[in-house]
Amino acid sequence: MITVTEILLVAVVVLLVILVYVVLAKGRIDSKEIECAISNVWRGSGLDEQIGKLAVFARDIRDDYKSLEQMLRVPVQRASLGEIAIEQILSDQLPADMFGIRERILAGRVPDAHIKSTVGLICIDSKFPLDNYRKMIETEEAGEKETFKRQFLRDVQGHLNKIAEDYICPQCGSAEFAFAFIPSESVYYFLVTEAYELLRSYTSKGVQVVSPLTLSHKIELIKAGVRARKLTEQAEKIRGDIIRLSQRFNEVDKSWQVFEGHLRNAAQKAKDLDRAYRELKEEFDQISRLSGS
Repeated sequence: MITVTEILLVAVVVLLVILVYVVLAKGRIDSKEIECAISNVWRGSGLDEQIGKLAVFARDIRDDYKSLEQMLRVPVQRASLGEIAIEQILSDQLPADMFGIRERILAGRVPDAHIKSTVGLICIDSKFPLDNYRKMIETEEAGEKETFKRQFLRDVQGHLNKIAEDYICPQCGSAEFAFAFIPSESVYYFLVTEAYELLRSYTSKGVQVVSPLTLSHKIELIKAGVRARKLTEQAEKIRGDIIRLSQRFNEVDKSWQVFEGHLRNAAQKAKDLDRAYRELKEEFDQISRLSGS
C-alpha cells in the first residue's frame, strides 16, 4: 500500500522534472507557467486530498493524546488504566484459571490482579504514584525539576513499602514476591536509569517493579514453571501407576504359582489314579477269564 510519504516524494520528483524540462525548453524561467504546472500536478496526483486526510489523522492523534494525558493526571482514572492494561496482558498470555482480577485473596486482601503460580499467588499492584513525575517532566526550571524528582522517588519508596507489607505473606499463600506495575515504559526506564539501587533494594525484599514489556516476559517464565510442574506431576503419576501395576503383577504371579502347584499335584494324582484303575481293571479281567474257563 502506497503511503502519503511515498506520494509526496513522487510528486516532488515529478515537479523537479517539469521544472528542468521548462528551463531546458525555453531557456528561461516563467513563474506563471511553473505555477500552472505545479498546480496541475498537485490536483492530478490527489495530494490535496491525501494531505487533508493526514491532517485529520494528526488531529485525531492529538486529541487522543490529550485524552490519555488527562486520564494520567487523575489518580483514579490512572489506576483504572493500569488495571485495564494488566487485565489485557494477563488475558492475552494466560488461561482464565491461572489469574484473577480484583479478587479477595490472602486473608481478605484485594490486589489489582494476581497470578496463580507454582510458588504461590503472585500479586500485582497498578496504582503507581505518577503525580510528581508528571510535574518533574512538565517543569523547565532545574531546581523545581530536582525537587519533584526527589518527591517522586519518595512516593515510589512509600508505594513499594505498602506493596511489600500488603501482598508478600507466604504464610497466607502468596509467593515470596509481588509486582508493582507501571503502565508506562518511559517511567520504567527513568526509574531503571535514575533509581536503579532503589529498585534493586526492593527486589531483594520481594517487590519487583515491572512495565508492560517486562511483565509479559516474566509471565512467560511463570508459564514455563507451571508447565514444568505439570510435566513433573504427570511423570510422578505415571511412575505411581507403574509401581501399582508391578505390585498387582506380583500378587497375580504368586496366585498363579500356587494354582500351578495345585495343577501339578492334581495331574500327578490323576496319573496315580489312572495307574491304580488300570491295575485294578487288569485284575478283574483276569478273574473274569478264570471264571469263564
